[in-house]
Amino acid sequence: MHYPSSTKKSRRLYKFPGGLHIPDNKAQSTQLPVEKAALPGRLFLPLQQHIGVVAQPLVVVGEQVLKGQMIASPQGPVSASVHAPTSGTVVEIAEHPVPHPSGLSALCIVIDSDGRDEWVELPPPLDLEHSDPDHLRERIRDAGIVGMGGAAFPTSVKLNPGPDKRINTLIINGAECEPFITCDDMLMRDRAERVIAGVTILKRLLGADECLIGIEDNKPEAISALTRAVVESRLQQTEVVTIPTLYPSGGEKQLIRVITGKEVPSGGIPAHIGIVCHNVGTAAAVADAVLEGKPLISRYVTLTGEGVAQPRNLEVLIGTPASELIEQAGGYTDKINQLILGGPMMGLTLLDDSVPLTKAANCLLAASAAEAPDPGPATACIRCGQCAAACPVSLLPQQMYWYARAKDLEKVQEYNLFDCIECGCCSHVCPSHIPLVQYFRYAKNESWDQEREKRKAELARQRHEARAARLARMEAEKKARMRNKKAALKRPAAKKGTAAEGAKKQAIQEAVKRATEKKAALAAQGVTPDNTENLSPAQQKQVDQANARRAGDSPTTRSLSNLGDRSEGKPS
Repeated sequence: MHYPSSTKKSRRLYKFPGGLHIPDNKAQSTQLPVEKAALPGRLFLPLQQHIGVVAQPLVVVGEQVLKGQMIASPQGPVSASVHAPTSGTVVEIAEHPVPHPSGLSALCIVIDSDGRDEWVELPPPLDLEHSDPDHLRERIRDAGIVGMGGAAFPTSVKLNPGPDKRINTLIINGAECEPFITCDDMLMRDRAERVIAGVTILKRLLGADECLIGIEDNKPEAISALTRAVVESRLQQTEVVTIPTLYPSGGEKQLIRVITGKEVPSGGIPAHIGIVCHNVGTAAAVADAVLEGKPLISRYVTLTGEGVAQPRNLEVLIGTPASELIEQAGGYTDKINQLILGGPMMGLTLLDDSVPLTKAANCLLAASAAEAPDPGPATACIRCGQCAAACPVSLLPQQMYWYARAKDLEKVQEYNLFDCIECGCCSHVCPSHIPLVQYFRYAKNESWDQEREKRKAELARQRHEARAARLARMEAEKKARMRNKKAALKRPAAKKGTAAEGAKKQAIQEAVKRATEKKAALAAQGVTPDNTENLSPAQQKQVDQANARRAGDSPTTRSLSNLGDRSEGKPS
């Protein structure tokens, strides 16, 4: 039997700069099998669980919804839809606390479960071999699938790099390098076939020549399960690559470097070098959407740490409050010191456990003081350079810190601020306990705000210039209309005078013609001014009238003269 290339063991691996060897703390949450979390009584679904534009609600308060029904539609090319995780009633569309560094609330659709968990009618499965790629991407977009490794970038956008970008390699990220988190590990163990089904779809959509599945060597069960699934699927040019355990090898650019040796350019994306990277959870969700018509309404979530009684993984409905999941893991222990959404390196501290879990949530870490120690107050930077040595992106965190602290945003951007992946390595090794990542996040947010203000100002300038040009054009058009109107008023009068003069000349010419013809007729009869003999009385009368007109002494004139003479007493 011919086996695919996944059985190869000779692939050369590369190293990325920096990185840390830190305890992974993964064993405690992998002892129990994954179970479905209990159906919550109320779900809170933020309208923005993704990078991009906020989704638009499609439901109203009081409306009955079914499981899998789209309740918010994507807006614009970079957006993602939201679906009802269970059947029930929409009881509110309002702002509620959500997991966000700002601690602010956001607009959520709140659903009270009816307990029936009744599905909406799902779209039919798509035939991968005969389906148009655009149709497949549309199905993935309608399913609301986003990157499930933490970035939450809409998957349909990432699957359409454009005709100018040839994708040679698809990389599936199963590294899961963050300590404590094991949801991807358990997914690969339990649903390896579904992950590979998703890989098949992703390869076809991207037209990739090969697929490389990167997994850290501390996950032997997942490596074995996926390798077996690749062999059984007979998926060609697909290889499971075991990589060394080193944080943050699960970063997109770091994983690409380790497996291929290629560098993503500063400010660029992997597609610029012919590579696209997706998480294993994303691949499984794509398979669910294409093969079963199911939208993204649940995911695997790790509940771990010394602060929770029974560390484990659960399949959780999106929108479930964190507090309910903690209860299903046995509740808090007396060691609880901090509740973190995510891992200890890149996670977000939660001040309220009522916040819902979103599509990007992969772990609830109920950490003890030993697992997430308080670093203490920050002291002055001693310029030791340990932050630069640990940085996996080869940045200069010390210089970035000085400029970020001074709020010199232009200068900190010169040090490639936006290449920072916020992995926390620099903060972890800093002997002065300076929260470097927080400064970099601040500088990024301020830079984005500043850029937005610039865009607003530029848009306002363009609107002002467009308005001024429009007014000037309208004024010019008005003046042109006035000129045309005045010219139009002059043109008819001129035409009228010219016509009258032409008619007069024509009348004169016709009169002259008639006189000439009459004279010629008289001459033909032998009548001339000097020969008036043998004239008939009528002809003699005409001759006399003509002579009188020439002499200015017509009968009428003579009559008026006689009247004048009589008025003066003179004899007629």
